[in-house]
Order: sequence, then structure tokens, then C-alpha cells
Amino acid sequence: MFEARSPPTVPPGRIRLNDTAQAAEPVRSVTERTGLTQGLIAVLQRPVDANDRARAALHLVDWLGCAAAGATTPPGEALRRFLPELAQGPCRSILGGSLSVRDAVLVDGSVGNVLEMDDFHRAAIVHPGPVVVPVAWALGQHLDATTGEVLTAIVRGFEAMIRIGRCVGPSHYRFFHNTATCGVFGAAAAAGSLLGLDTRMLADALGNAGTQASGLWQCRLEDTMSKQLHNGRAAQSGLLAAQLARCGFSGAHQILEGPLGFFKAMCADGQPGRLLDSPDAAWLIHETSFKPWPACRHTHATIDCALALRDQLGEPTCIRSIEVASYRDAVEVCDRLTPVTPVQAKFSLQHASAVVLTRGRPTLADFELPAADTAELASLRAKVRLVEDPALTLAYPARFGARMRVELEGGQVFEHQFSDALGDPERPIDRDALIDKAQTLLVHSGRDAAKAQRVVFTCLDAQDNDPWREVCQTLD
Repeated sequence: MFEARSPPTVPPGRIRLNDTAQAAEPVRSVTERTGLTQGLIAVLQRPVDANDRARAALHLVDWLGCAAAGATTPPGEALRRFLPELAQGPCRSILGGSLSVRDAVLVDGSVGNVLEMDDFHRAAIVHPGPVVVPVAWALGQHLDATTGEVLTAIVRGFEAMIRIGRCVGPSHYRFFHNTATCGVFGAAAAAGSLLGLDTRMLADALGNAGTQASGLWQCRLEDTMSKQLHNGRAAQSGLLAAQLARCGFSGAHQILEGPLGFFKAMCADGQPGRLLDSPDAAWLIHETSFKPWPACRHTHATIDCALALRDQLGEPTCIRSIEVASYRDAVEVCDRLTPVTPVQAKFSLQHASAVVLTRGRPTLADFELPAADTAELASLRAKVRLVEDPALTLAYPARFGARMRVELEGGQVFEHQFSDALGDPERPIDRDALIDKAQTLLVHSGRDAAKAQRVVFTCLDAQDNDPWREVCQTLD
């Protein structure tokens, strides 16, 4: 824990923790008389308290573990080879070395989602941490911010990203990666918080962030690294939009609701009216789920069902058939009988079921080759039948449920259902388990156990006024 000290001098245009223009009237009345973009800004200008910042610190260390381990994967290695092309600067990168703030955000934002263990918001179908946290991590260093300012920025970035994400609708998710398209707004909001943007500047930032929203799902159908670029570019583009806004570079102030704006252009069956639901409610970071398993979130409730049944079944060779019932997106996105790459294995309900019923709690290695490509797993995958459950589809995306039915060769039938996945608010992971996850991933990245523990607890124990740059130094 650092010694408390006086906060540093505020750079021009920067606003201290919780001094951000708190609306002069209640948020609800502001949102009722303004457009969607201005209403969102009013929501973002609410104060953030110590409990909210403590929650943000958990998401910070969760991202640190995921990103550090992600940096050891092929996408991480490719990005590491790219480092000599980037500008040097004061910001410590997860991949090593010190970079300019925009380049640090690009590469660090590109590795947090590789392992599919990053945080997730169900209703929005977004992963806020891999986009928002790297912006706060790097920009906090660049500005000599305090820890409290960085955590406050994370809370606000999550809010913008989640509120927009839960409005976009199924047709958007069919073609677009929500984490990328909605993440650019979250990145701009987080950067705007740290830069102390006023209401007009933040509208400019959101406008220029939204015009850069992108991320097509074709990458999910091929063996590519594009999904990681989605996250890195969303983070970098949102940061750039906020930095430009601070310099007077204008952007569309109706980027969300305008006739040629985000919702009209990209969300045919979206629900824009939901954007400002419950504007005075608790910050949505508290609704964000943590992921215990290294696979697509659509597989997690199925993994939980398999774990619940495994001890009752005996040897996997005794299994005659496995039926996995889940909501439509889970069945459509994760129907891969024969995955041939680690990414495909992570997006396979058949593989996830076979791994857990055969080996128990899934690990990173279970989704890597050659561990994912064995005759035993292939035999069991072939026994898995996927079906859509209309009731689970109706509950989605508010609930990510699944049901597993296993029949043995002797005719015995075992069944289990979860309406929510482990790590969702209804089935939370406790703080100690999250700490263990982060430390385990940091060790996986090559750091020793003592250093991993020091990194995690420095982030969790830092006080609001502690210089953020000193917190980041523990990663070295």
C-alpha cells in the first residue's frame, strides 16, 4: 500500500476526481428533455463513490491477468513483433517496454480478449474490460493521474459501453462485434473522464468515436486475429476522439439518435429508448460478469451443467448420448463438431461438453492443440446434439442459460440446468477466486508467483490519491 499524499497539480482542462460537471438538476429531468447522446452524457457525469471504484479495481486486475496471459499467445507474439514500429513514450505496456499512449492502448487493448476469459455484460453482449481498462491504464500514466481518477474513468467507460450495447438488437450482433462497435464509445467516455472533458467536449468525443464504430464478424468464421484488432482499435479510436475533442475538434452531437447516426445505420431492430433506462440507478459495472472458464461465454452455462453432472456419470465411455439445450445464439455461434483451431475449440459447445465430462474443470490447455484434438474427445463430441430451447431464448440476453441431458449405455438419464452462468450476478465468483484467477494468469504469462501477487494486491490496495504511475511500475 502506498503512502497517502497530496494530489498532483491539475493539468489545464483536467478535472479532479468527482469534480466532473455533476448535473445542476437531477439526471432524470436532463435526460427527459434532451436527445439520447446528451442524456447519456448526463448519466456519465454522476459521481462515482468508493464502492464503485473498488469494483473497478477488481475488473482492472481481471483484465491485467487476461491481457498478460494473452500476450503470450500467437496474436500477442505478432503484436510484440510490431512493437519496434510503434512510438516510444511513458506508458508501460502489458507486452513490455514503454510506448506512446495511443500505441500502448492499441496493443494492450488487443490482447485482453485472446483467452476468452475477460469480463462480460449479458444484456449488452459486450466485454467492457478489454476495451475500457487499457485506455484508463495507459492514459492514467500519460496524465500522471491518481488511482482514484483511473478507477472512476473505468466505471464511466463501462457505463457508456453497456448502455449502448444493450440497445443495439439481434440484427446488429449478427454482423457486428458489439464489443468493438459499442466499445469505441466506452473508450471515449473513459478517456473523457480522465481528460476532464466538459459536456460539449464529451459530445464531440462521442460523436467522433461513433463515426469510427466497426468490427465485422466474418473474422469468427475464419482462422484470423481480427477479433483482437477490433478491441485494440476500439480502445485507440475512442482515446483519439477524446484527445481531439479536448483540442476543439468537433463531432456529431446526435451520433446515437441522428437520422444518419449509429442506431439508424447499424441497429435495424435495436431499442434506442432503453439507453436512458434508470438513469439514476447503480453504475452498470456492478452488473458485469466475471468469466471463470477459458471459452466463449455462450458455452459457460453448459460447462457448469457438465461439471454438475460429471461425478454422477462414471467413465465417459459409458455415455450413449448428450443433449445440450440453450438459447439460439449459443447454438448458432458455438456449433462446431470438429474444431481445428484453438479459437474454434473455445467456440464449440460440443468440445466444451466433451472436455468437462472427460477431464473436469476446463483449463487453458484443454482448448489448445494438440490437447483439443484427441480421439477420446472426438468420440464424445460426436455424441453431443445441440437444440435450441425457446424458453432459454426468450430469457436471453438477460439470462445465459443451458440444460444438459446425458443418457448412459445402461439407459440411466441424468439432467441438470442453470439459468445463469457462474460469474453472473446471480451466481457470483467471490473476491478470493477472482484474485486467484488473476494471479494464475499472471504466472501463466511468465511472472513468478510472488510478483503476480504483488501486482494484484498493489492494484487492489492502492488509495485514491496514490499516483497511478507508481501502481503500474509493479508490472515491471
